[in-house]
Amino acid sequence: MKKCQHLETKSSELECHLKSSVTECMTSIKTGDADAITVDGEHVYLAGLINYDLHPIIAENNKAVCSYAVAVVKSDTDFSINDLKGKTSCHSCYQSPGGWNIPIGRLVAQNKLPWDGPDDMPLEKAVSQFFLSSCIPGISKALYPHLCQACQGDCSCSQNEKYSGDEGALQCLKSGHGQVAFMCQDGIPSSERQNYQLLCMDGSRKSVEEYKDCYLAKEPHHAVITRKDADSQHIYKVLKQILVCQSSEYLFSSAAFGGKDLMFSDATTELIEFRCQKPFGALSIYIYLIENMIACCIYNFLSAGNPPAPRQDGKIEWCTISHAEQQKCDNLQIPSMECRRASSVEECIKKIMEADALAVDGGEVYIAGKCGLVPVMVEQSNQRKNEHYLIFHKSVRKPYFVVAVVRKGSGVTWNTLKGRKSCHTGLNRNAGWKVPDSAICGKTPDCTLYNFFSKGCAPGADPQSNMCELCKGSGKVVGDESKCKASSGEIYYGYDGAFRCLAEKTGEVAFIKHTIVGDYTDGKGPDWAKDLKSEDFELICPESPDTTVKHTEFGKCNLAKVPAHAVITREDARKDVVNILKQAQVSSLQFCVDFPVIFSFVFHTICI
Repeated sequence: MKKCQHLETKSSELECHLKSSVTECMTSIKTGDADAITVDGEHVYLAGLINYDLHPIIAENNKAVCSYAVAVVKSDTDFSINDLKGKTSCHSCYQSPGGWNIPIGRLVAQNKLPWDGPDDMPLEKAVSQFFLSSCIPGISKALYPHLCQACQGDCSCSQNEKYSGDEGALQCLKSGHGQVAFMCQDGIPSSERQNYQLLCMDGSRKSVEEYKDCYLAKEPHHAVITRKDADSQHIYKVLKQILVCQSSEYLFSSAAFGGKDLMFSDATTELIEFRCQKPFGALSIYIYLIENMIACCIYNFLSAGNPPAPRQDGKIEWCTISHAEQQKCDNLQIPSMECRRASSVEECIKKIMEADALAVDGGEVYIAGKCGLVPVMVEQSNQRKNEHYLIFHKSVRKPYFVVAVVRKGSGVTWNTLKGRKSCHTGLNRNAGWKVPDSAICGKTPDCTLYNFFSKGCAPGADPQSNMCELCKGSGKVVGDESKCKASSGEIYYGYDGAFRCLAEKTGEVAFIKHTIVGDYTDGKGPDWAKDLKSEDFELICPESPDTTVKHTEFGKCNLAKVPAHAVITREDARKDVVNILKQAQVSSLQFCVDFPVIFSFVFHTICI
C-alpha cells in the first residue's frame, strides 16, 4: 500500500484501494470499485474463467531475469528431494505456481509423491499424507487441517497469515516451522542466500546462486487484469506516464517500501500492452503467459519420454472414456480415425502422448495446455436450427452458461441452498464445481462446497467424503467400484449425470450448462429421461435470490460464462486431426450418427 500511495503523488489519475486478498481485489474490479491489479498467471486464468469476467491487458516483461520456482532448505541440513516424505513444508500459496502447482506437479510426475489420480483420492489428501505437517496458505483448513498446522495465522493467502507469499514461506523455513520452502528463487534476499541451498530434481543440492541449474520450473509472467468494459488503453497510458516521467525504479522497485514485488515484480524491465482483440478470452492469453512454464501439471498426466513420431499414414487415434463413447466412435466408421479407450479425461490427456485427439471442456483445455497439448477445433452450435458442428479454434467460439437447476415447486432458491443436496458434473470441472464454488464460497472465508451442502455427488471427490454420498456408480447395490469415479462408469458423471441426479430426486440442485435441460426433456432424452418435461425444471441464481426463473432465461439467470469445449491434440498431430475432422464433417453428418441411447459422447452434442 505504501508504494501505491507514493505513486499516487506522481499521478493524479492513480488511486489506491487496500484489500485483504487477490480475490477481494478481483471482486472490487468486477463491481467497478477498482480498475486493475497485477496478478500471477494462475489468477489471470481464474479471473477470466470463473465469475469475475476480467481479462489481462498488460504483461510484465522481465527477459533479463526469469522467475524460477525452487525448493529451498537450510544449508546445515543434508537431505535431498528424494527424502521429503515425512518432512514439514512451507508453501507460498495454495494453487500458486511457485508454491503449489509447480512443486506438487513435479513431485507427482517424478513419482516422488505417490498419487494414483483423483479417482483414488484428492491431490490435497495425498499431500497431507506425504508431509508430516505443512503451511499452505489458502487451502481449506477445515478439510485439511494438517496442511495448515505449521501456519501462524488463519491459513489464508492474505496479510492475515504470517507465512503467506514467498516472504512468508521463507520465514516459515527460517523460523523452524518447516524444513523445505516451495517458492520463487527471487524471494530469497541476497544477504541471506548463504544460509540456504536448493534441492535439485536429480537428487543433488546447489547454492541459491545456481538456481538456473537447480529449479523446478520457470514461473509464468505476471499481468495486469481489468474489466472487459474498462478503458484498458487509459490504464496503460497512466502506467506509461509514470514510467516516462519518474523512471522505472518507481514502478519496478520495492526496497524503499519495505517489501518485495509490490504492485509489479521487481525484476520487470518493461510493460507490454496486449493489443490482440481475438475473442479467445483470458484462457488463450493465459496459455501465452505460461508458454515457458515447463512443469507437467498438477496431475500425473504425462509419462516420461518423448512424444511419438507423427504417423506416416495420415490416420489419427481418438481417445474415448467409456464403453458407450467407444461404441459411438466405432460406429462413426471414419476410415482415417481409430478409437482408443481410457477410463477418464485425465488418462486420455496422458494417452494423447500415444493417441492423437480428445474432446474436452474449457477447464480441461487449460490443464491440457499446461501439459503441452493444443486445442485445434472447438464445438459450436446453432440452437435455433438444432445444429452442432466443429470450427477452427481460432474462429469465434461461443461460450456456454453455467446454471443452477432445481425442480419446479421444490422450494429451493439461491437463498435456501445451504444444507441442500447437490449434483455436480465432477470434481474440479468448470460447470459442476469451479464456477459454483466461486459463486457460493467466493466471498466467504472457510466456505467450501463440502461444508456448504449436506451431501452431494461430485465424481472424482474423496470416496469417504459427503460429496460421494449421493453417487450411484453403475447402479449396483453393493460392491460397486465405479461409485464416485470421474468416468462414465458413474451414472451421475458429466452433464447428463448431474441432471439425472436431480431428475431422479437424488439431489435438489444440479450445476450444469444451460443447454442440458432442453436437450434431455420433452422426449429428446435417453430412456431414463423419456418422461421428463422441460417445464418441470427452473433456474436459481444470485441475481434472483428468493425466486426461480424459467430454464430458458439462462441469459439473465446464470452463474458464469465459460469457454466452449474443444478438441485437443499434440502439436505434431494438429494438421492430420483438423483435416480428418473437416472431411468427415463436410461429407456427412457422421458426428450426429443416430445412436438413440448415447448423446454427449465423443462430441458434446445432441443428435436429432
